[in-house]
Amino acid sequence: MSEHTTNTALRLRPPAHRVSRRAIGYWTVTASIVWIILLGVQTLIVVTSDDAPAFLTVTLVISGVLGPLHLIVMPQWRYRVHRWEVTGEAVFTQSGWLKQEWRIAPVSRIQTVDIERDPFEQLFGLAKITVTTASAAGPLRISGLAHDRALALADELTKTTQAVRGDAT
Repeated sequence: MSEHTTNTALRLRPPAHRVSRRAIGYWTVTASIVWIILLGVQTLIVVTSDDAPAFLTVTLVISGVLGPLHLIVMPQWRYRVHRWEVTGEAVFTQSGWLKQEWRIAPVSRIQTVDIERDPFEQLFGLAKITVTTASAAGPLRISGLAHDRALALADELTKTTQAVRGDAT
């Protein structure tokens, strides 16, 4: 089968695998830090001001409602949406929560595979894989993978890309 035939046979479809369930905790904790800082700054301004503008009190109340709602909904939603799959022909990803993105990258176009772990990902035993391709759309990212699964996936992708003929451009 020629490369052209292989690439045209690839169809964008829902990927088969979910990320690690530990990603829910990771997304909750990282979003909590942002909300705690935001609420802390707003509270500090309202409490220490002699005559705090009314809009600051309103934004504090809105943040006090939206923050917990965001922390309850967003991680669960992201977990349901974030998916990935690697076949002998392509890498499929689906990510996002408000703005959702589906991507497919033929294996023959893969240039590099990188694993990255921020301190919180390390704490949760997670990692993200970045698959760089010869595409103007940029790299594909699979976030929220169990660290051992990310290592195995990077190894699998490296072996697969070496076995596929093509110039990755």
